[in-house]
Amino acid sequence: MLSCYRVLDLSDDKGFLCGKALGDLGAEVIKIEKPGGDPARKVGPFYHDIPDPEKSLYWFAFNANKKSITLDLETADGRELFKRLVKTADVVVESFAPGHMDELGLGYSVLSEINPEIIMTSITGFGQEGPYRNYNDRDIAVWALSGYMYITGEPDRPPLAPSYRHGHLLGAINGAVGTMIALYHRGITGRGQQVDAATHQALVFAISVETKTPWAVEKVIVDRQGRSRALVTAKDGELRFPFLWECKDGSVVVTLWFGSGPGFDKANNALVEWIRSDGIDPGVLGRIDWRTESWSDYTIADVKEIIETMSRFFKQHTKMELHDGALGRRIQLTPLLTPKDQLEFPQLVARDFWRAIIHPELETTITYPGGFVKLSGADCGIRRQAPLIGEHNDQVYKGLLGMSAADMLTLMQARVI
Repeated sequence: MLSCYRVLDLSDDKGFLCGKALGDLGAEVIKIEKPGGDPARKVGPFYHDIPDPEKSLYWFAFNANKKSITLDLETADGRELFKRLVKTADVVVESFAPGHMDELGLGYSVLSEINPEIIMTSITGFGQEGPYRNYNDRDIAVWALSGYMYITGEPDRPPLAPSYRHGHLLGAINGAVGTMIALYHRGITGRGQQVDAATHQALVFAISVETKTPWAVEKVIVDRQGRSRALVTAKDGELRFPFLWECKDGSVVVTLWFGSGPGFDKANNALVEWIRSDGIDPGVLGRIDWRTESWSDYTIADVKEIIETMSRFFKQHTKMELHDGALGRRIQLTPLLTPKDQLEFPQLVARDFWRAIIHPELETTITYPGGFVKLSGADCGIRRQAPLIGEHNDQVYKGLLGMSAADMLTLMQARVI
Protein backbone atom coordinates (compact mmCIF):
# COMPACT_ATOMS: atom_id res chain seq x y z
CA MET A 1 0.00 0.00 0.00
CA LEU A 2 2.94 2.33 0.62
CA SER A 3 5.16 1.01 -2.16
CA CYS A 4 5.31 4.42 -3.85
CA TYR A 5 7.15 5.96 -0.88
CA ARG A 6 10.83 5.99 0.09
CA VAL A 7 11.81 6.32 3.75
CA LEU A 8 15.27 7.20 5.08
CA ASP A 9 15.55 5.61 8.53
CA LEU A 10 18.09 7.21 10.88
CA SER A 11 16.49 5.88 14.06
CA ASP A 12 17.82 3.80 16.93
CA ASP A 13 15.79 1.47 19.15
CA LYS A 14 13.38 4.31 19.99
CA GLY A 15 12.24 4.43 16.37
CA PHE A 16 13.03 1.07 14.75
CA LEU A 17 9.39 -0.04 14.83
CA CYS A 18 8.25 3.07 12.92
CA GLY A 19 10.33 2.17 9.87
CA LYS A 20 9.44 -1.50 10.30
CA ALA A 21 5.69 -0.74 10.23
CA LEU A 22 6.06 1.44 7.11
CA GLY A 23 8.15 -1.29 5.48
CA ASP A 24 5.53 -3.92 6.37
CA LEU A 25 3.04 -1.82 4.41
CA GLY A 26 5.34 -1.78 1.39
CA ALA A 27 7.41 1.39 1.70
CA GLU A 28 11.03 1.27 0.58
CA VAL A 29 12.82 1.82 3.88
CA ILE A 30 16.55 2.54 3.71
CA LYS A 31 18.20 2.08 7.11
CA ILE A 32 21.22 4.37 7.38
CA GLU A 33 24.00 3.04 9.62
CA LYS A 34 27.42 4.32 10.48
CA PRO A 35 30.27 2.44 8.77
CA GLY A 36 30.75 -0.75 10.75
CA GLY A 37 27.06 -1.12 11.54
CA ASP A 38 24.40 0.16 13.90
CA PRO A 39 25.12 -0.35 17.64
CA ALA A 40 21.82 -2.27 17.92
CA ARG A 41 23.43 -5.11 15.97
CA LYS A 42 25.33 -5.90 19.18
CA VAL A 43 22.13 -6.40 21.17
CA GLY A 44 21.22 -10.00 21.95
CA PRO A 45 19.87 -12.57 21.88
CA PHE A 46 21.90 -13.90 18.96
CA TYR A 47 21.26 -16.71 16.51
CA HIS A 48 22.54 -19.90 18.15
CA ASP A 49 23.94 -17.66 20.93
CA ILE A 50 26.87 -16.60 18.73
CA PRO A 51 27.61 -12.89 19.37
CA ASP A 52 27.92 -11.39 15.91
CA PRO A 53 26.64 -8.08 14.46
CA GLU A 54 25.09 -10.06 11.59
CA LYS A 55 23.31 -12.54 13.90
CA SER A 56 21.37 -10.34 16.33
CA LEU A 57 17.80 -11.61 16.62
CA TYR A 58 16.89 -8.21 18.04
CA TRP A 59 18.14 -6.60 14.85
CA PHE A 60 16.35 -9.22 12.73
CA ALA A 61 13.04 -8.50 14.47
CA PHE A 62 12.97 -4.71 14.16
CA ASN A 63 14.74 -4.15 10.86
CA ALA A 64 13.20 -6.73 8.56
CA ASN A 65 11.84 -5.34 5.27
CA LYS A 66 14.52 -2.63 5.29
CA LYS A 67 17.55 -1.98 3.11
CA SER A 68 20.89 -0.93 4.59
CA ILE A 69 23.45 1.64 3.56
CA THR A 70 26.41 2.90 5.55
CA LEU A 71 26.84 6.66 5.92
CA ASP A 72 28.47 8.86 8.55
CA LEU A 73 26.46 12.03 9.04
CA GLU A 74 29.19 13.42 11.30
CA THR A 75 31.30 14.10 8.21
CA ALA A 76 30.75 16.95 5.74
CA ASP A 77 30.72 14.55 2.77
CA GLY A 78 28.25 12.33 4.60
CA ARG A 79 25.87 15.21 5.16
CA GLU A 80 26.04 16.22 1.51
CA LEU A 81 25.27 12.66 0.44
CA PHE A 82 22.33 12.59 2.82
CA LYS A 83 20.95 15.79 1.32
CA ARG A 84 21.11 14.20 -2.12
CA LEU A 85 19.16 11.24 -0.77
CA VAL A 86 16.55 13.56 0.77
CA LYS A 87 15.79 14.93 -2.71
CA THR A 88 14.65 11.41 -3.70
CA ALA A 89 12.79 10.58 -0.48
CA ASP A 90 9.35 11.09 0.99
CA VAL A 91 10.06 10.54 4.67
CA VAL A 92 12.98 10.86 7.09
CA VAL A 93 12.62 9.00 10.40
CA GLU A 94 15.01 10.00 13.19
CA SER A 95 15.24 9.49 16.94
CA PHE A 96 18.20 11.66 17.92
CA ALA A 97 18.02 13.96 20.92
CA PRO A 98 16.00 17.11 20.14
CA GLY A 99 18.14 19.63 18.29
CA HIS A 100 20.79 17.15 17.13
CA MET A 101 19.64 17.18 13.52
CA ASP A 102 19.73 20.99 13.59
CA GLU A 103 23.28 20.85 14.94
CA LEU A 104 24.23 18.68 11.98
CA GLY A 105 22.65 21.17 9.61
CA LEU A 106 20.00 18.60 8.73
CA GLY A 107 17.00 19.86 10.69
CA TYR A 108 13.54 20.04 9.20
CA SER A 109 13.95 23.68 8.14
CA VAL A 110 16.99 22.71 6.03
CA LEU A 111 15.56 19.49 4.64
CA SER A 112 12.27 21.16 3.67
CA GLU A 113 14.24 23.70 1.62
CA ILE A 114 15.88 20.81 -0.22
CA ASN A 115 12.60 18.94 -0.63
CA PRO A 116 9.42 20.89 0.28
CA GLU A 117 7.42 17.65 0.28
CA ILE A 118 9.64 15.84 2.77
CA ILE A 119 8.07 14.56 5.98
CA MET A 120 10.41 14.37 8.95
CA THR A 121 9.25 12.08 11.75
CA SER A 122 11.10 12.68 15.01
CA ILE A 123 10.66 10.06 17.75
CA THR A 124 11.92 10.87 21.24
CA GLY A 125 10.97 10.20 24.83
CA PHE A 126 9.53 13.63 25.62
CA GLY A 127 9.14 15.38 22.27
CA GLN A 128 10.78 18.36 20.59
CA GLU A 129 9.35 20.96 22.96
CA GLY A 130 8.76 21.48 26.68
CA PRO A 131 10.93 21.51 29.83
CA TYR A 132 11.68 17.77 29.60
CA ARG A 133 12.78 17.76 25.95
CA ASN A 134 16.48 17.39 26.81
CA TYR A 135 16.09 14.95 29.69
CA ASN A 136 17.39 11.39 29.47
CA ASP A 137 14.58 9.46 27.77
CA ARG A 138 15.61 5.89 28.52
CA ASP A 139 12.71 3.46 28.46
CA ILE A 140 12.46 3.12 32.25
CA ALA A 141 12.21 6.91 32.67
CA VAL A 142 9.30 7.44 30.28
CA TRP A 143 7.61 4.30 31.62
CA ALA A 144 7.79 5.64 35.18
CA LEU A 145 6.70 9.18 34.30
CA SER A 146 3.73 7.93 32.28
CA GLY A 147 2.18 6.32 35.36
CA TYR A 148 2.42 2.77 34.01
CA MET A 149 5.11 1.73 36.48
CA TYR A 150 3.06 2.92 39.44
CA ILE A 151 0.34 0.33 38.75
CA THR A 152 2.70 -2.50 37.72
CA GLY A 153 3.54 -5.09 40.38
CA GLU A 154 2.23 -6.40 43.68
CA PRO A 155 0.56 -4.02 46.16
CA ASP A 156 3.01 -4.81 48.99
CA ARG A 157 6.14 -4.40 46.87
CA PRO A 158 7.82 -1.53 44.95
CA PRO A 159 6.67 -0.67 41.40
CA LEU A 160 8.04 -2.75 38.55
CA ALA A 161 9.30 -2.03 35.08
CA PRO A 162 8.42 -4.58 32.39
CA SER A 163 11.07 -7.24 31.80
CA TYR A 164 11.41 -6.07 28.18
CA ARG A 165 11.93 -2.46 27.14
CA HIS A 166 8.79 -1.78 25.17
CA GLY A 167 7.72 1.74 26.12
CA HIS A 168 9.35 3.27 23.07
CA LEU A 169 7.56 0.81 20.81
CA LEU A 170 4.36 2.76 21.41
CA GLY A 171 6.08 6.04 20.58
CA ALA A 172 7.48 4.50 17.40
CA ILE A 173 4.17 3.08 16.21
CA ASN A 174 2.50 6.46 16.90
CA GLY A 175 5.27 7.92 14.75
CA ALA A 176 4.28 5.56 11.94
CA VAL A 177 0.61 6.56 12.25
CA GLY A 178 1.56 10.24 12.26
CA THR A 179 3.74 9.68 9.19
CA MET A 180 0.88 8.14 7.24
CA ILE A 181 -1.45 10.98 8.22
CA ALA A 182 1.19 13.48 7.09
CA LEU A 183 1.55 11.63 3.76
CA TYR A 184 -2.21 11.85 3.27
CA HIS A 185 -2.15 15.56 4.12
CA ARG A 186 0.72 16.06 1.66
CA GLY A 187 -1.36 14.39 -1.02
CA ILE A 188 -3.99 17.09 -0.55
CA THR A 189 -1.78 20.14 0.02
CA GLY A 190 1.53 19.19 -1.60
CA ARG A 191 3.37 20.21 1.57
CA GLY A 192 5.44 18.13 3.94
CA GLN A 193 5.71 18.67 7.69
CA GLN A 194 7.49 17.48 10.82
CA VAL A 195 5.84 14.76 12.91
CA ASP A 196 6.78 15.01 16.59
CA ALA A 197 6.15 11.62 18.26
CA ALA A 198 6.80 11.54 22.03
CA THR A 199 6.82 8.18 23.80
CA HIS A 200 5.85 9.72 27.13
CA GLN A 201 2.79 11.32 25.58
CA ALA A 202 1.84 8.06 23.85
CA LEU A 203 2.03 6.10 27.11
CA VAL A 204 0.05 8.68 29.08
CA PHE A 205 -2.65 8.60 26.41
CA ALA A 206 -2.76 4.79 26.44
CA ILE A 207 -3.14 4.55 30.22
CA SER A 208 -5.61 7.40 30.60
CA VAL A 209 -8.77 5.29 30.74
CA GLU A 210 -7.33 2.97 33.39
CA THR A 211 -5.84 5.55 35.74
CA LYS A 212 -6.72 9.12 34.78
CA THR A 213 -10.48 8.57 34.46
CA PRO A 214 -10.95 7.13 38.00
CA TRP A 215 -9.07 10.12 39.38
CA ALA A 216 -10.97 12.67 37.29
CA VAL A 217 -14.38 11.19 38.09
CA GLU A 218 -14.03 9.79 41.62
CA LYS A 219 -10.66 11.11 42.89
CA VAL A 220 -9.50 7.49 43.19
CA ILE A 221 -5.80 6.70 42.67
CA VAL A 222 -5.47 3.31 41.00
CA ASP A 223 -2.52 1.50 42.55
CA ARG A 224 -0.66 -1.78 42.13
CA GLN A 225 -2.91 -4.80 42.43
CA GLY A 226 -0.80 -7.66 41.07
CA ARG A 227 -2.90 -10.69 40.19
CA SER A 228 -5.84 -9.46 42.30
CA ARG A 229 -7.32 -6.53 40.43
CA ALA A 230 -10.99 -6.69 41.50
CA LEU A 231 -11.85 -5.01 44.82
CA VAL A 232 -14.47 -7.06 46.68
CA THR A 233 -16.60 -5.37 49.34
CA ALA A 234 -17.76 -8.11 51.69
CA LYS A 235 -19.97 -7.89 54.82
CA ASP A 236 -17.06 -7.30 57.11
CA GLY A 237 -14.40 -5.62 54.99
CA GLU A 238 -12.65 -5.45 51.64
CA LEU A 239 -10.14 -7.61 49.82
CA ARG A 240 -8.82 -8.13 46.31
CA PHE A 241 -10.13 -10.92 44.10
CA PRO A 242 -7.79 -12.49 41.52
CA PHE A 243 -8.07 -12.11 37.76
CA LEU A 244 -5.03 -14.32 37.15
CA TRP A 245 -5.10 -17.91 38.36
CA GLU A 246 -2.20 -20.34 38.49
CA CYS A 247 -2.72 -23.66 36.70
CA LYS A 248 -0.54 -26.71 35.98
CA ASP A 249 1.59 -25.08 33.31
CA GLY A 250 1.03 -21.36 33.63
CA SER A 251 -1.90 -19.04 34.26
CA VAL A 252 -5.39 -18.24 33.03
CA VAL A 253 -7.58 -15.15 33.31
CA VAL A 254 -11.10 -15.52 34.70
CA THR A 255 -13.24 -13.62 37.17
CA LEU A 256 -16.68 -13.80 38.74
CA TRP A 257 -19.29 -11.07 38.30
CA PHE A 258 -22.53 -10.49 40.18
CA GLY A 259 -25.57 -9.05 38.44
CA SER A 260 -23.87 -8.58 35.08
CA GLY A 261 -26.58 -10.20 33.03
CA PRO A 262 -27.71 -13.70 32.03
CA GLY A 263 -24.49 -14.47 30.14
CA PHE A 264 -22.28 -14.05 33.21
CA ASP A 265 -24.81 -15.82 35.46
CA LYS A 266 -24.76 -18.88 33.19
CA ALA A 267 -20.99 -18.78 32.94
CA ASN A 268 -20.58 -18.62 36.71
CA ASN A 269 -22.96 -21.52 37.24
CA ALA A 270 -21.22 -23.51 34.52
CA LEU A 271 -17.88 -22.97 36.29
CA VAL A 272 -19.39 -24.18 39.58
CA GLU A 273 -20.72 -27.35 37.92
CA TRP A 274 -17.33 -27.93 36.26
CA ILE A 275 -15.63 -27.67 39.64
CA ARG A 276 -18.15 -30.09 41.16
CA SER A 277 -17.68 -32.59 38.30
CA ASP A 278 -13.96 -32.47 39.00
CA GLY A 279 -14.57 -33.97 42.43
CA ILE A 280 -14.19 -30.71 44.36
CA ASP A 281 -16.90 -29.56 46.76
CA PRO A 282 -17.59 -25.95 45.69
CA GLY A 283 -18.78 -25.07 49.21
CA VAL A 284 -19.82 -21.43 49.48
CA LEU A 285 -19.27 -20.99 45.74
CA GLY A 286 -21.98 -23.57 45.04
CA ARG A 287 -24.60 -21.73 47.13
CA ILE A 288 -24.41 -18.32 45.47
CA ASP A 289 -27.41 -16.88 43.61
CA TRP A 290 -25.61 -14.75 41.00
CA ARG A 291 -28.77 -12.88 39.96
CA THR A 292 -29.94 -11.58 43.32
CA GLU A 293 -26.88 -11.56 45.59
CA SER A 294 -23.64 -9.62 45.74
CA TRP A 295 -20.30 -9.85 47.53
CA SER A 296 -21.81 -7.84 50.38
CA ASP A 297 -23.92 -10.91 51.26
CA TYR A 298 -20.75 -12.82 52.16
CA THR A 299 -17.94 -12.45 54.68
CA ILE A 300 -14.24 -12.12 54.01
CA ALA A 301 -13.86 -15.71 55.22
CA ASP A 302 -16.42 -16.79 52.57
CA VAL A 303 -14.55 -14.95 49.83
CA LYS A 304 -11.24 -16.50 50.89
CA GLU A 305 -12.84 -19.93 50.76
CA ILE A 306 -14.10 -19.23 47.23
CA ILE A 307 -10.60 -18.16 46.17
CA GLU A 308 -9.11 -21.34 47.68
CA THR A 309 -11.72 -23.53 45.92
CA MET A 310 -11.09 -21.95 42.54
CA SER A 311 -7.30 -22.07 43.01
CA ARG A 312 -7.45 -25.80 43.78
CA PHE A 313 -9.56 -26.43 40.67
CA PHE A 314 -7.35 -24.49 38.26
CA LYS A 315 -4.19 -26.17 39.54
CA GLN A 316 -5.60 -29.53 38.48
CA HIS A 317 -5.57 -28.57 34.78
CA THR A 318 -3.28 -27.20 32.07
CA LYS A 319 -4.16 -23.85 30.57
CA MET A 320 -5.26 -25.36 27.26
CA GLU A 321 -7.44 -27.93 29.06
CA LEU A 322 -9.08 -24.99 30.81
CA HIS A 323 -9.29 -23.04 27.55
CA ASP A 324 -10.98 -25.87 25.65
CA GLY A 325 -13.27 -26.76 28.56
CA ALA A 326 -14.32 -23.14 28.99
CA LEU A 327 -15.16 -22.78 25.29
CA GLY A 328 -17.45 -25.81 25.48
CA ARG A 329 -19.18 -24.42 28.58
CA ARG A 330 -19.28 -20.80 27.35
CA ILE A 331 -17.18 -19.53 30.26
CA GLN A 332 -15.17 -16.32 29.81
CA LEU A 333 -11.66 -17.70 30.37
CA THR A 334 -8.39 -16.89 28.62
CA PRO A 335 -5.02 -18.65 28.88
CA LEU A 336 -1.78 -16.67 29.11
CA LEU A 337 0.23 -17.99 26.17
CA THR A 338 4.00 -18.40 26.06
CA PRO A 339 5.94 -17.75 22.82
CA LYS A 340 5.86 -21.51 22.13
CA ASP A 341 2.08 -21.53 22.69
CA GLN A 342 1.69 -18.61 20.29
CA LEU A 343 3.49 -20.48 17.50
CA GLU A 344 1.04 -23.35 17.86
CA PHE A 345 -2.11 -21.33 18.58
CA PRO A 346 -4.76 -22.50 16.09
CA GLN A 347 -6.20 -19.04 15.39
CA LEU A 348 -2.82 -17.68 14.31
CA VAL A 349 -2.03 -20.83 12.35
CA ALA A 350 -5.38 -20.64 10.53
CA ARG A 351 -4.69 -17.01 9.57
CA ASP A 352 -1.21 -17.88 8.20
CA PHE A 353 0.25 -15.36 10.62
CA TRP A 354 3.66 -16.98 11.00
CA ARG A 355 6.03 -16.70 8.05
CA ALA A 356 9.20 -18.66 7.33
CA ILE A 357 11.81 -16.24 5.96
CA ILE A 358 14.95 -17.44 4.22
CA HIS A 359 18.26 -16.20 5.62
CA PRO A 360 20.79 -17.03 2.88
CA GLU A 361 23.69 -15.82 5.03
CA LEU A 362 22.73 -18.36 7.71
CA GLU A 363 21.67 -21.06 5.23
CA THR A 364 18.41 -21.52 7.09
CA THR A 365 14.90 -20.14 7.56
CA ILE A 366 13.57 -18.33 10.63
CA THR A 367 9.91 -18.05 11.61
CA TYR A 368 8.69 -14.46 12.00
CA PRO A 369 5.40 -12.84 13.06
CA GLY A 370 3.39 -11.75 10.05
CA GLY A 371 1.57 -8.49 9.40
CA PHE A 372 -0.29 -6.50 12.02
CA VAL A 373 -3.38 -6.42 9.75
CA LYS A 374 -4.73 -8.50 6.87
CA LEU A 375 -5.62 -6.53 3.75
CA SER A 376 -7.89 -7.73 0.98
CA GLY A 377 -6.11 -5.70 -1.69
CA ALA A 378 -2.47 -5.72 -0.60
CA ASP A 379 0.09 -7.49 1.53
CA CYS A 380 1.18 -6.44 5.00
CA GLY A 381 4.00 -8.16 6.80
CA ILE A 382 7.50 -9.43 6.46
CA ARG A 383 8.83 -10.12 2.97
CA ARG A 384 12.58 -10.28 3.48
CA GLN A 385 15.11 -10.57 6.27
CA ALA A 386 16.85 -7.63 7.92
CA PRO A 387 19.77 -6.38 5.81
CA LEU A 388 23.45 -7.05 6.30
CA ILE A 389 25.69 -4.07 7.06
CA GLY A 390 25.75 -1.85 3.95
CA GLU A 391 24.11 -4.57 1.89
CA HIS A 392 22.48 -2.05 -0.43
CA ASN A 393 25.31 0.46 -0.82
CA ASP A 394 25.77 -0.31 -4.51
CA GLN A 395 22.04 -0.26 -5.20
CA VAL A 396 21.54 3.13 -3.54
CA TYR A 397 24.79 4.97 -4.26
CA LYS A 398 25.32 3.70 -7.78
CA GLY A 399 21.75 3.00 -8.86
CA LEU A 400 19.92 5.85 -7.15
CA LEU A 401 22.56 8.59 -6.96
CA GLY A 402 24.60 7.58 -10.01
CA MET A 403 27.93 7.44 -8.20
CA SER A 404 30.91 5.70 -9.76
CA ALA A 405 32.83 2.81 -8.22
CA ALA A 406 35.86 5.09 -7.88
CA ASP A 407 33.85 7.71 -5.98
CA MET A 408 32.49 5.05 -3.66
CA LEU A 409 35.96 3.65 -3.02
CA THR A 410 37.23 7.10 -2.07
CA LEU A 411 34.35 7.59 0.36
CA MET A 412 34.85 4.14 1.83
CA GLN A 413 38.54 4.79 2.43
CA ALA A 414 37.60 8.03 4.17
CA ARG A 415 35.05 6.14 6.33
CA VAL A 416 32.21 8.29 5.00
CA ILE A 417 30.34 5.21 3.76
